[in-house]
Amino acid sequence: MLYMHDVWVNWFEGEENGYNVCYFHEWRKNDGIELLDQVPLLYITKELFHYIENDMHDLPRPLLDSIYKRAYVRKGQERNVLDYACIVSDGADILVFDTIGYEIPIRKSRLIPRQEQLVYDMIKNTKPQSYKFDSKAYQKEYHMLSMSPDLVFGLTRKERQLKHLLMMGLDQLRTTNNLEELRYWLTEWDPKKYPYIRFMDEDEVWGALYTGVKKGWSNAHEDLCGKLIKGQPFLEKIWEVENGQTENISKQK
Repeated sequence: MLYMHDVWVNWFEGEENGYNVCYFHEWRKNDGIELLDQVPLLYITKELFHYIENDMHDLPRPLLDSIYKRAYVRKGQERNVLDYACIVSDGADILVFDTIGYEIPIRKSRLIPRQEQLVYDMIKNTKPQSYKFDSKAYQKEYHMLSMSPDLVFGLTRKERQLKHLLMMGLDQLRTTNNLEELRYWLTEWDPKKYPYIRFMDEDEVWGALYTGVKKGWSNAHEDLCGKLIKGQPFLEKIWEVENGQTENISKQK
């Protein structure tokens, strides 16, 4: 088995979509960077890599058995074993995961560029393994709170987080499904539609609002998001955190 040592990771916990597991250029100086003293490296098929990167389902048992207690984390002078943690690559991309004792990839991270190159060098003369993963039985599903990659393509980390926050606010709006409230927010988003909005029912208003905001990101999106979450402490806290972020690690001198 292949191993890497002194691996820097930046864990993103509970992320089912790979686009939210940030690459090094989007790491922030207040992220909790951790050092893995030793971690196994597996070269896997593209189908299995996509499954691990973009979902949180049980990992194949043969894969788990092959990495059991083979990874260690360094904290000060202590060296602690991790039940199921490893680096996986499909030859085109790389991911680190830690199940924190479960059988699903709870925590995920990318690598720093120098260590990414080392991974590609190490697997160059090896063949990918499927670990008995049946790709035909797996189908990734996207929805409003787990957006399709094409809806966040090209967005920065902050923009992705704020767009997810906007979707959380919209989800609550749809759950309440108050016609006047829906009309109000569609008018906020697209004032030009005002003459027609008062003749729309709940489904028509919702369809126009969601269709209008789901693509891209702009100042108008951010403005709507800020207004929509007003008075909701949990969502306001996320807003404050994202708007108070400092520069990324890779941009620091």
